[in-house]
Amino acid sequence: MELLFYTACLVLAACSYHLLGLLADRRRNLPPGPRPLPLVGNLLSLGALPHRSLARLAARHGPVMTLRLGTVTTVVASSADAAREFLHRHDAAFSGRFLFDSSHVFAHYTHSMAWLPPGSPRWRALRKVCSGELFAPHRLDAHQSLRREKVEQLVSHVARLSRRQSVPIHIGRLAFTTALNLLSSTIFSTDLADLDVDAPDNCEFKSVLAELNMAVGLPNLSDFFPEIARLDPQGLRRRIEGLLQRLHAMIDHQIERRLRERAEGEPAKKNFLDVLLDYCSAEDGRGFQRQTLLSLISDLFNAGTDTTAATVEWAMAELLLHPSSMARARDELAQVLGSKQEIEESDIGQLKYLQAIVKETFRLHPPAPFLLPHLAETATQVRGYTVPKGARILVNVWAIGHDAEVWPEPEKFMPERFLLADDKLEVDFRGRDFELLPFGSGRRMCPGMPLATRMAHLMLASLLHRFEWSLPAHVHKNGGLDMTERLGLNLSMATPLQAMATPI
Repeated sequence: MELLFYTACLVLAACSYHLLGLLADRRRNLPPGPRPLPLVGNLLSLGALPHRSLARLAARHGPVMTLRLGTVTTVVASSADAAREFLHRHDAAFSGRFLFDSSHVFAHYTHSMAWLPPGSPRWRALRKVCSGELFAPHRLDAHQSLRREKVEQLVSHVARLSRRQSVPIHIGRLAFTTALNLLSSTIFSTDLADLDVDAPDNCEFKSVLAELNMAVGLPNLSDFFPEIARLDPQGLRRRIEGLLQRLHAMIDHQIERRLRERAEGEPAKKNFLDVLLDYCSAEDGRGFQRQTLLSLISDLFNAGTDTTAATVEWAMAELLLHPSSMARARDELAQVLGSKQEIEESDIGQLKYLQAIVKETFRLHPPAPFLLPHLAETATQVRGYTVPKGARILVNVWAIGHDAEVWPEPEKFMPERFLLADDKLEVDFRGRDFELLPFGSGRRMCPGMPLATRMAHLMLASLLHRFEWSLPAHVHKNGGLDMTERLGLNLSMATPLQAMATPI
């Protein structure tokens, strides 16, 4: 009887809290949205692919929509015009970051450019050194030969595998390793992984990074119910802490090795680690703390490997499903390159159809369908509604890319839609056109976009130019290519792509 009484009290309290919340929401003039359930709010509406679920909800409730995910008020922008309101017109008001629970591991959010407040001295210093010394056009041009070397290693490895009859190519895995080695060579002047998965010394760094990306992408109750975050109910924070500790130890080993070499008088390597070690703040004359270096370098690897690999994998999957598009891309490559085997980055500007393929891949399969979540720093009026201070802001770039009012036949893979007609302006993905936002826009736009796009174009062009591609026999027997999505840290293929390569 006593248990029944306390249970009834608990249910009554929950219902009362829920009703009071609904009344408060009406008074606050929040954007419209589905009615939340007690305690869980709208969590049950998310499903396994929340970018699709929220796009369907936005079709009913509007392009600016309020959800209560657990106890967190969340506002979702699902159209180009709505994204412009949050990322451009009210950029300052929504420039904060909603901190995932995992960002508290090793106080990562206090050292990471992705999570720091944009006005803070550390954020400005990190942004300046990355924009000026890693992603600036003159720095990228200086490293062209390095990118060409890594892509040529990829091509040579695919050629070796293709000589083994009936051995399929795991495109995403090879693209991941190539992107990883490009970054490690740029930062440390050394490769950290082997393209041969069976190599005896194949790398712990690669496996830890892949496992960390997977763990960070898992749904975490602590992100929906911050009140219980200290309890770590799923054990995810402990798991991520262990993985990040291992990753930091391997990065720290590279830093210590370089410091010893410098102490012994070895000349500068002109890599990014030397730039970071030489950095001296104009404000206080200090360099970066060791934890800041660990956070920055781990962020570069986390952000720069999976996203590039996923883009190349999705693009190849779409081309395998659309042979006419692949044939047109290869014809363009032959026309522009002639008998030349190796592709230069300077060739990419002439490859208009290849560029259209990459844009169409970004539209259909954006690497981060919601970007990173923003935070409302102040209560702000958007389209006649009030977005309250502290609300989490999601920009559903997947929904924007599938908006039928902007993109005719949005579910179809049609690179031709990006080829300029005389009376149309070019749609670009560099944050200017809100119809296509794979890297975001405004002060929180991804700073690594220039490197990521160069690498994706170069990898894709080289694979198409040097090989003919087809699907393995077992894929046809199993009903065709599986294009099912899996959303974790990035939007990837649930079934990794395998394809047969024939050297040309």
